[in-house]
Amino acid sequence: MLPSPKSVGRFTLCLAAIAMGLALVAAPFFTSRAIIQDMFGLLTLLILAMNWNMLAGFAGLVSVGQQAFVGVGAYVMFAAIILFDLDPLLAIGIGGLGAMALSVPMAFFAFRLNGAYFAIGTWVVADIARLVAGQIKALGGGTGTSLPKGTSKEMIGVDHIQALMKISGAAAADALVYWLALALAACTLFASYLFLRSRMGLGLQAIRDNSAAARSVGVDPLRLQLAVFVLCALGTGICGGLMFLQITRITPDAAFSVIDWTAFVIFIVVIGGLGTLPGPIVGAVIFYALQRAFADYGTVYLILLGAVGIGTMLFARKGVWGTLASRFGIDILPLRHRAPKRTAASPRPRATSVTASH
Repeated sequence: MLPSPKSVGRFTLCLAAIAMGLALVAAPFFTSRAIIQDMFGLLTLLILAMNWNMLAGFAGLVSVGQQAFVGVGAYVMFAAIILFDLDPLLAIGIGGLGAMALSVPMAFFAFRLNGAYFAIGTWVVADIARLVAGQIKALGGGTGTSLPKGTSKEMIGVDHIQALMKISGAAAADALVYWLALALAACTLFASYLFLRSRMGLGLQAIRDNSAAARSVGVDPLRLQLAVFVLCALGTGICGGLMFLQITRITPDAAFSVIDWTAFVIFIVVIGGLGTLPGPIVGAVIFYALQRAFADYGTVYLILLGAVGIGTMLFARKGVWGTLASRFGIDILPLRHRAPKRTAASPRPRATSVTASH
């Protein structure tokens, strides 16, 4: 019996994904340091986009305050390195935990709001966090601070990479943080897929579509949305620590930038496809291509991004990936839940008749 075209297509896609994954892992061995740094920036934006897509696209939580978790994750990471002399890798994890800790009181406040009020509420909390960070004198106050010289070269594993690849310490550090970003992006995508395919993921999508109906069948919206909000804060905080470890300098305005860490992320998700797993990947690639092609044109670059975003919302409301998937029937990382097929052994329900008695 010949395999169906759909099975062949899925097998081909799996092989292509494996080949691409191996190429991305091996990239530091055959590409330049500049390309690795660019790919690191693309991966970190993808991580932020996947986390925001999980909130807005699947949980129905349109947050405009994700920069709070980026900034807190970065500042906690800087504090762990500068004040407590911890290894940068451990400090990044602690930064993620710091962002997760912020998400709990932030949720307590923001979850009392709905719709646009929720979005504005998260933005307000993020701005408060920025103002608080500017008062921390040990980390430079409003002018910020830099990591001690050579911090990234002292990370665990850099020496081994340097000896293996015969490269400088700085290039080995770039390769390590690139691999960490690649691993975090893969884990975020895989964990999102497994979660959304589970019963909790089905309940989460039911809450997004109709909260009252989901509650009527026993789904607890608050518990599920809070869990997603906290976990996305953890991933966003870890990503923030990674980004500013690479940058090596931090200021409140840079760490809590609504344009860099939220506006661009929303753009990526919208043009890629809100509420789809491959959407942020497609959007990140498109954004990276536009950035590389038009970044030198100043305000024209921002105007072009705005025009692309508006055009997508007007003529391809499902985003680039969502539109292509619906038009050509492409179903990568499917999230649909189908009812189990009836087997021959399973009994058929008997028809019952009701007679009225007088």
